[in-house]
Amino acid sequence: MSEVDFQRWLAVAVAQARAGLAEGGIPIGAALVGPGGRVLGRGHNRRVQDGDPSAHGETAAFRAAGRQRSYAGTTMVTTLSPCWYCSGLVRQFGIGRVVIGEARNFHGGHDWLAEHGVEVVVLDDPECVRMMADFIERNPRLWYEDIGSS
Repeated sequence: MSEVDFQRWLAVAVAQARAGLAEGGIPIGAALVGPGGRVLGRGHNRRVQDGDPSAHGETAAFRAAGRQRSYAGTTMVTTLSPCWYCSGLVRQFGIGRVVIGEARNFHGGHDWLAEHGVEVVVLDDPECVRMMADFIERNPRLWYEDIGSS
């Protein structure tokens, strides 16, 4: 896969993050991409909207993709470094690559994923960095609740 593919897939995740923000939620979006580059599922963090602490962007994209015979060759694309919960999902189902929009505002479990054979690509996308930093500045209590911190 090329940088162009990663940017195209990230655009899907960014659109999801924007949708979540417009709904009053946390701007984290994701997409699960199949081996041929087709988006299998997309979603965004819905913790606030649904009152569900497990409704993360990556889990929403995973659920939207539906049941797959295998996750070998799939890529999880996310606007922000995946938390431990979502990193566990990637490992549990053998998703082979994670493309991350940014890891400046939050450094989740992507080093652990790399240590366990998952290809990790951090794009350090300025729009992702800015969107998350702006959200954290405006909503610190909600952000710290989201990441399980006080």
